[in-house]
Amino acid sequence: MAAAGNGAAVAVSRVGPLEGEGMSSTPRRPLHRCVAAAGAFGLAAALAVGTSAAAVAAPLAHGGAKTPAIGAHPHYQVAGHATPAAPPTFTCQVTTPAQCFGPAQIRAAYGVDKLAAKGLNGAGRTIVIVDAFQSPTIASDLATFDALFELPDPVFNQIAPDGLTPFDQNDGNMVGWAGEITLDVEWAHAIAPAAKIVLVLAKSNQDEDILSATRYAVDHNLGDVISQSFGENESCVAPDIARAQHALFARATLKGITLLASSGDQGSAQLDCAGETFVKAASSPATDPLVTAVGGTLLDANGLTGVYNGEVTWNEPDFAAASGGGFSVDFRRPIYQVLAQHNRGRGVPDVAYNAGILTGVLAVWSSSGLGDNLVFRFGGTSAGSPQWAGLVALTNQANHGRVGFLNPTLYALAATPAYRTLFHDITVGDNTFHGDTDIAGFPAGRGWDAATGLGSPKADALVPLLARLH
Repeated sequence: MAAAGNGAAVAVSRVGPLEGEGMSSTPRRPLHRCVAAAGAFGLAAALAVGTSAAAVAAPLAHGGAKTPAIGAHPHYQVAGHATPAAPPTFTCQVTTPAQCFGPAQIRAAYGVDKLAAKGLNGAGRTIVIVDAFQSPTIASDLATFDALFELPDPVFNQIAPDGLTPFDQNDGNMVGWAGEITLDVEWAHAIAPAAKIVLVLAKSNQDEDILSATRYAVDHNLGDVISQSFGENESCVAPDIARAQHALFARATLKGITLLASSGDQGSAQLDCAGETFVKAASSPATDPLVTAVGGTLLDANGLTGVYNGEVTWNEPDFAAASGGGFSVDFRRPIYQVLAQHNRGRGVPDVAYNAGILTGVLAVWSSSGLGDNLVFRFGGTSAGSPQWAGLVALTNQANHGRVGFLNPTLYALAATPAYRTLFHDITVGDNTFHGDTDIAGFPAGRGWDAATGLGSPKADALVPLLARLH
């Protein structure tokens, strides 16, 4: 497929969701009963959708390709250089409103700093990140990122189960994935700085290669949570690959592995299967009911202190970018969404996180071809998936074990009075795609919507409660 897929958008890249409905007015049940019922039925129903595990062993036809939102020909925005002065202040942090954030500001905005004060840092847990190709500078970039933003160095390993493809600086597709890798690794670490990180690299971004790398991570039980900051139009995934992927996700879920994926960066649109034009569609693997899909917001917070001011739906028409969202044509509405939305298809996203290009996060990246130790501003729903993976690591640490499949519990909590204490409910904006031709999206509203899901986390309240309920 052509460039401009899902996941991460580097700050000035052209990068885009959908219609949402509020929560049902059905009478609320006691919290523990609601969570238990949704958990049992939600998992069973989600596992039932798809095909048998035997499909994994069948030969796979050549399918499409996954892309990060930075695309194959991205535009980058350099925020500055990594200097010995730590922590630094970048110009984009001191504008009004702030136009970029470092780890300290994001951690403060979402309440992660309050969890750290209670000793939750991801210790003893492992985050798995699946990406394609490689970034030859990721280990040194991570070390520089840590020194710059005063974070501890993690235990970090890279695995290329099908072989490591040599890096070609002149291949825009590889460079785009190198940026994706940079964002994913550094920002999963920023949220859970004591967690181990395992980067599993597919030999290419072809669907079968991504599936093979993910299968290795699941079969070898490499970690507690898997982050997938990529995607494509779900209708462009070959049927046998789609069945094999769902069967693999079922095996992961039964092992207690939490699955996350970015919902996409072209709002209600995805590229058609020829990669020539945008059509109304949702993104795979985010549409799988066993995956927690992460959409995007525009965060308004103090660029120096991180004090939270508010959020709206991520939609930046100047970049043809907005929070990915909509309704699946491959998967039926799972039981955990029965009270949340009335479409027949599985709705995405489930949750949200800051994804703005002009409110992006800072990362150190040396394999861009523009120079060593440069600090870039990244946006896109790619930023949310690894950070939610960090939140899962914190939850698992608090739980002293894996919390596993999140969706039934998240939606059950949203049907209780506790909802507004656990999430920032995003009610402003929509995810209409503004490209050469506009594709109508979905408005944000009270409760779940197909632009920002249930909203962004109030981590200091949500993480401890998720840990107690599992």
